[in-house]
Amino acid sequence: MTALRPAALAFDAIAPIFDTRFGEWQSVAAQRRAVRLALLRAFPKGGCVLELGGGTGEDAMWLAQRGFRLLLTDVSPAMTEVAQGKLAPFGSHTEVVAAEDLDQFAERYLEAGGALFDGAFSNFAPLNCVEDLTPVARGLARLTKPGSSAVLVLFGIASPGEILVECLRGRPGQAFRRFRRDAVPARLGTRHFAVTYHRGHALAHAMQPWFRPVKKLGIGIFVPPSAAEPWISCHPRLLALLERMDRIAARSFAMFGDHILYQFERTAVAAP
Repeated sequence: MTALRPAALAFDAIAPIFDTRFGEWQSVAAQRRAVRLALLRAFPKGGCVLELGGGTGEDAMWLAQRGFRLLLTDVSPAMTEVAQGKLAPFGSHTEVVAAEDLDQFAERYLEAGGALFDGAFSNFAPLNCVEDLTPVARGLARLTKPGSSAVLVLFGIASPGEILVECLRGRPGQAFRRFRRDAVPARLGTRHFAVTYHRGHALAHAMQPWFRPVKKLGIGIFVPPSAAEPWISCHPRLLALLERMDRIAARSFAMFGDHILYQFERTAVAAP
């Protein structure tokens, strides 16, 4: 058996309690609503969609409930197992696949007669656990139809909300970690792994020539990051106001999002 990557071990360990821990956080729910609205606009109704780093399948299940067919991939076997239980009633499926191995997975999938997808997405920054995005882009290009959308949600690199929250907590090192260009140590529970805060131009470069950028939206510009939990969940009226402000500022102030949603369109250039 192939040894799991550090990020896979970290998320494997937290899989049994992941939904309980994060599901009640209203800041996460608010950011998720913004992403889901963009997904509905990006994909054809009833289409077959690929998810990268789908975790426990919350977004995939939401799409499946609305008539989409999903193939969820994730590096964590335990997270994928939880997701399979949610998706099986809708006829959707999961695969244990590391995003950095997507190119290799695409080759196996297509050789087995798999059909091209009507779109692909990745939510809440699993791609920030990948240092080199080129194999991810090449795999996506092999797996998606020309003209389809790839919606990738990564960490922003200049989140005022995180800077404020972490400074108030007396953790300035955490507040400014996103400015670093090298891999940054991260921890989930007792497990350690690394995160890379990709710049938008680096992502666009990795996606060329198979994808062209269409738009980017700030997710969590005024809605605070999860570091503000559980405090912000105790103030629903304030959070609702911040969510409305996010909708207004999403395009113009995208660079200040806790996350940034990048939407790409698949070109006609064949992937090698």
